[in-house]
Amino acid sequence: QEQLVESGGGLVQAGGSLRLSCAASGRTFSRYSMAWFRQALGKEREFVAAVTWTGSTTYYADSVKGRFTISRDNAKNTVYLQMNNLKPEDSAVYYCAADERGPYDNGKFYTYWGQGTQVTVSS
Repeated sequence: QEQLVESGGGLVQAGGSLRLSCAASGRTFSRYSMAWFRQALGKEREFVAAVTWTGSTTYYADSVKGRFTISRDNAKNTVYLQMNNLKPEDSAVYYCAADERGPYDNGKFYTYWGQGTQVTVSS
């Protein structure tokens, strides 16, 4: 059974950093595009970042450019999201997603999803 499991969320002060991890199991996701999305309370899910299966090309939402970095380690079947200079508006549940094609900035095109990890940034 394919599974994506996020970890690394937590409570951090504004200006701080967190690194999220998404561990894939059940199949080899090394040839899959991977992405991070987030959903704040009362808001729609939004795209954060994506990476091609080779890891050579990355995409970011304007709101996180220069602060967040997506990367992957295909040997470990894991994708990461390094988040620096966090702001209160970054508070949300962060989800990992994967698909054989893409990457896309629209969540409806992703086949596999994790359960999410909460990130809370205090001011």
